[in-house]
Amino acid sequence: MDQYDVVVIGGGAAGLSGALTLARARRSVLVVDAGAPRNAPAAHAHGLLGSESRPPREILAAGRTAAESYGAHVVEGRVAHAAAVDGVFELAWVPVREHATPDGGAATEVQGADTATPHTVRARRLLVATGLLDHLPDVAGLRRHWGRDVLHCPYCHGWEVRDHRIGVLGTSAQSVHQALLFRQWSPRITFLEHELELTDEQRERLVARGITLVPGRVAEVLGDDRLGGVRLDSAPGGWSDVLELDALVVASRLEARTGGLEELGLETAEVTMGEQVVGVRLVADGTGRSSVPGVWVAGNATDVGAQVVHSAAAGVWAGAQINADLVEHETQAAVAALRGGQP
Repeated sequence: MDQYDVVVIGGGAAGLSGALTLARARRSVLVVDAGAPRNAPAAHAHGLLGSESRPPREILAAGRTAAESYGAHVVEGRVAHAAAVDGVFELAWVPVREHATPDGGAATEVQGADTATPHTVRARRLLVATGLLDHLPDVAGLRRHWGRDVLHCPYCHGWEVRDHRIGVLGTSAQSVHQALLFRQWSPRITFLEHELELTDEQRERLVARGITLVPGRVAEVLGDDRLGGVRLDSAPGGWSDVLELDALVVASRLEARTGGLEELGLETAEVTMGEQVVGVRLVADGTGRSSVPGVWVAGNATDVGAQVVHSAAAGVWAGAQINADLVEHETQAAVAALRGGQP
């Protein structure tokens, strides 16, 4: 049974930044990473100083190399079980590697021949950096374009679709907010009302910004390699049943990844926009400390709006706080030993 000062669950921007910080503090660190970062479908990452427009996989590969150069141990796997046992954390992980499938889903590839017995490790502290899942609207053909020309964030993708024909799928008040934001990047915005009943105020705000409103439900997203547009269930007056678009903006429902961590009892909280619930996150304070002693959380798992740069910074901060906590624990033990006359 391997023992570490810290096990980091998740090898994205937050997890690797935390691992790097801890390894540089001369802590023994294990990173368990299934290889399925949220931004995997995207061709490039943005807003990260010094790595603008660099592919996400390249950024993570460089981060992994940096963490390993200071002694962090990174394995490809998924945590199947985690629990507190006698003052430490015991984890079982299985060797897997996740990757995207042609339909935009995810497949799990087993790594190695011996999969019957999970690997068991112990840790004094945990850093949960598992990220989150995007639950997309149930529209045929939508998922296969996710992260390429089905988008959610103008700061991540707005420049790439500037002045293009952009549709916004109406599912919630968040959709209205997205339409008004994307209007900054293009004057050619079409709001597809879909399943959202707009209020008079929302309708006025959209029209005032020159956004075209299209009633009716979207039945299908069209296109194979590139998005071609959407097909409506029925053509409203004056509209064709097919609208040509270059990009489609959607609001996903956000859910922190907690698989295998249920026994830890981490506190969760709903994420709301106005009066609508748009996601679920893990609760952590400003240092990343969770509701469970000895467990920190960083990145999208607790901050659903965090971009790569925010997640990386949160990982660094959480790593520093974990090291400080271990230093305090070790100092208390040393003082107790001194007072007891122990060497």
